[in-house]
Amino acid sequence: MKRTQKLMATAATAALTLGTALPAFAAEKWDMPMAYSASNFHSENGVEFAKCVTDGTGGEIEITVHPGGALFAGADIKRAIQTGQVQIGERLLSGHQNENALFGFDSIPFLAPSFDDSGKLWEAAKPGIEALLEEQGLHLLYNVPWPPQGLYFKKEVNSVDDMAGVKFRSYNNTTARLAELTGMAPVTIEAAEVSQAFATGVAESMISSGATGYDQKVWESLTHFYEVDAWLPRNYVMVNADVWSGVSDANKEVINNCASEAEARGLQKSKDYTQFTYDGLKEGGMIVQPASEELMSGLREIGETMTNEWLEAAGEDGKTLVDTYKSMN
Repeated sequence: MKRTQKLMATAATAALTLGTALPAFAAEKWDMPMAYSASNFHSENGVEFAKCVTDGTGGEIEITVHPGGALFAGADIKRAIQTGQVQIGERLLSGHQNENALFGFDSIPFLAPSFDDSGKLWEAAKPGIEALLEEQGLHLLYNVPWPPQGLYFKKEVNSVDDMAGVKFRSYNNTTARLAELTGMAPVTIEAAEVSQAFATGVAESMISSGATGYDQKVWESLTHFYEVDAWLPRNYVMVNADVWSGVSDANKEVINNCASEAEARGLQKSKDYTQFTYDGLKEGGMIVQPASEELMSGLREIGETMTNEWLEAAGEDGKTLVDTYKSMN
């Protein structure tokens, strides 16, 4: 009898132990690589999103953010999500314009130079981009625009002619083509390597937001920032489609709500960060000013050339996207 009671007690203890251990075994751990530094507003927003998901799912899905290209370089993040090396991640999709021209819709020079215009352009592009990502085994959760793109130099530049021969940091097809059309020499450099590239003379110029320059303290190597408001590229947070399909409906709702909050919060951060970073560049010692009319005139001509090239590459889908956007204005 005592032996039977002892066995029953042991079985009960084991069942209790197993029951308490189940949540730990059921929990999913998602790694989320991000290309930009931990202090960048996109990365900070990603950390808030991850916490929202972890808390909202009661720890059933725990997301760990890896900023600064620590887990994968920016160019490798999209592929890492597709192949299941990580579950989720953030990527500048215009960096993959060579896969499909549609990915570069947000980097067409001077098509949508303000936050309001950028929002309308995204509204026009969203169905096509989401469908394209689904075809590639990716599910889009949210995206956030960068502040308007400006030009950085280590010298005064008043015209396109002044740009000839300058070593220019490129990060996608658009920026490489811009360099070619202005006579600059494009050099592909990931965001995490920008500061070092300028310090060592590998690059002497770039087109980017005030945020990138501020985060990377480029005033240590560069002298001028020109406000040209060329475009507002977007960072996209995506999850592997197979992983997403395995998420419960309840947790999908949590994640979607967290994503909506991150998108709204990120947009406001981007707007707030614009003037803050311009002021920061000035405090660092840079000359921050609008581009001269001569420079803008030359850049707009180049922008028209690049727009026509993009439309030709994107075909009917690209034309529909742009026509839809223009009908909103």
